[in-house]
Amino acid sequence: MSNHIRLRKGLNIPLQGEAQPKITKTISPGIVAVKPTDFKAFNPKILIKEGEEVKAGTPVLADKKRPDIKLCSPVSGVVKEIVRGDKRKLLAITIEANEKTEYLPIEIPQVRTATREEIISTLMESGLFAAIKQRPYGTIPDPAVEPKAIFVSGFDSAPLAPNLSFALKAETGNIKVAVELLNKLTKGGVHISLHASDYASSPFHKIEKAIMHTFDGPHPAGNVGVQIHHVSPVNKGETVWTLDMYALAAIGKLFTKGIYDVKKVIAVTGPRANNPSYIETVPGMSMNQIKEYVNRDEKEELPVRHISGNALTGDNVTGEGHLGFVHNQVTLLSEGKYYEMLGWIKPMRLKKFSISRSYFSWLFPKKQYALDTNLNGGERALVMTGVYEKVTPIDIYPMHLIKAILAGDIDKMEALGIYEVIEEDLALCEFVCPSKTEIQHIVSQGIEL
Repeated sequence: MSNHIRLRKGLNIPLQGEAQPKITKTISPGIVAVKPTDFKAFNPKILIKEGEEVKAGTPVLADKKRPDIKLCSPVSGVVKEIVRGDKRKLLAITIEANEKTEYLPIEIPQVRTATREEIISTLMESGLFAAIKQRPYGTIPDPAVEPKAIFVSGFDSAPLAPNLSFALKAETGNIKVAVELLNKLTKGGVHISLHASDYASSPFHKIEKAIMHTFDGPHPAGNVGVQIHHVSPVNKGETVWTLDMYALAAIGKLFTKGIYDVKKVIAVTGPRANNPSYIETVPGMSMNQIKEYVNRDEKEELPVRHISGNALTGDNVTGEGHLGFVHNQVTLLSEGKYYEMLGWIKPMRLKKFSISRSYFSWLFPKKQYALDTNLNGGERALVMTGVYEKVTPIDIYPMHLIKAILAGDIDKMEALGIYEVIEEDLALCEFVCPSKTEIQHIVSQGIEL
């Protein structure tokens, strides 16, 4: 096992609008949403009613198949609405927050003497067990199954991702507590990966009782799935657990304060962001709370797309939507609703980014671009180009895996590495795909199958 891994495949997308390292606003939540759709394979059962008062940490949803796994309110207030979509699918529970947050006290065991059963029970009762994902599949794990190991990515390499060393610099103590507790849940230890370029300056490199690794290379070096592949790959029949640094901080606060406190510092980013910077908020925040960060220049005719998360894997939530539980940034892009005369054969095109040197942009490697959501063409037949392999630093054949999923061939899917990936690990394939194929949707279908 190597403690330093250098990746050569991948792609850093030069997107404009990186957040400056300063906190410019603390959000008073207003209307907050708890969305079961943030959690794959979570079958929600409603535990509250409209008009009912809740505190931060009050369970509002439970999994029908595993009722001990719950989702809790991040704020105190009154349940405003139970939002449903087509066929009465539950989309969200909205809560009108109080000005001052009241916390539901949670009984917690002592950190040093806590057993595995006590830790798991406390995490499920508090709602934080849902913050853990298992590989394969990317779902909430089975608490009865001990994972091979637990993996945490200590940096994010996605486009305009927040600097975790800045956003979580005040949470180092809580993260240490969480690592000590999580070590009791697996014999394989807690693995934390940091980027080699800022390893020494990171506040996380001195975390005790964690197995540290360093990675160097372009995105997706910060994806925990890529890190697992290079440290301890997931084989058929094996299970590993993953979570992010924000979840570690929340678990630490739970076991030191006895409350469900999921406040976090997130980045507001993107080409259409005014004063891109950091804000302190809670999951489920309404996008209406960041109106002043949206650039609505009269010269810019294109509307703004609000993305909860990064530009590759985030959710298009519109200006009336809410921040997802697992998302740590908001990305503001222009909607690409326009037709460009001559298209790719138009000369020069210095404002366009290309990985294939189709434009002269390759002469300016450090230039950043105001990319939008225009597909620059329609969906075409899926053809073998070899471009997927150039941005996938995993020893699999992504094109062949995608074709096996489309064919519904489970044996080939298993042989080609379906257990090692979830949607985010092949998101770059979708970005560079000349056929405009929705790769992440296909991967999701394969995992569902």
